[in-house]
Amino acid sequence: MIALGADHGGYRLKEAVKKYLEEKNIEYIDYGCYSEESVNYAVYAQKVANDVANGKCEKGILCCGTGIGISMAANKVKGIRAAVVTNEFCAEMTRRHNDANILAMGGRVIDCETAVKLTDIFLNTPFDGGRHAERIAQIAQIENGEQLQ
Repeated sequence: MIALGADHGGYRLKEAVKKYLEEKNIEYIDYGCYSEESVNYAVYAQKVANDVANGKCEKGILCCGTGIGISMAANKVKGIRAAVVTNEFCAEMTRRHNDANILAMGGRVIDCETAVKLTDIFLNTPFDGGRHAERIAQIAQIENGEQLQ
């Protein structure tokens, strides 16, 4: 299950991603927003991030004007590794090396076709593990207030 969320600046990208998910028969929950009327991105970031963090959804996709604000809000939820992505290389590497669990994109930065390509890469690229697992564990340590050595 994929969690989707966007503000007004990312609404069009979210709708394009939703169409892609439907075509691929991938289940999703659409947490909104549902139009281009101005809304606050943190509301949607929190809904998506909570359901990824608690395991209800495997991954999340968030969209706002740049992807930056909505990812910053999502990353405040413990266990979330949201990454803003603008190209195919970054979409692949954020999964392979960072085990990102939320993809963030900007509707004022990329077009819908690119958003769909990045979503496909994000959803189909596995985490490499190995030496990268230690780094992900260190991110969790920071989240828990531990000092890294």
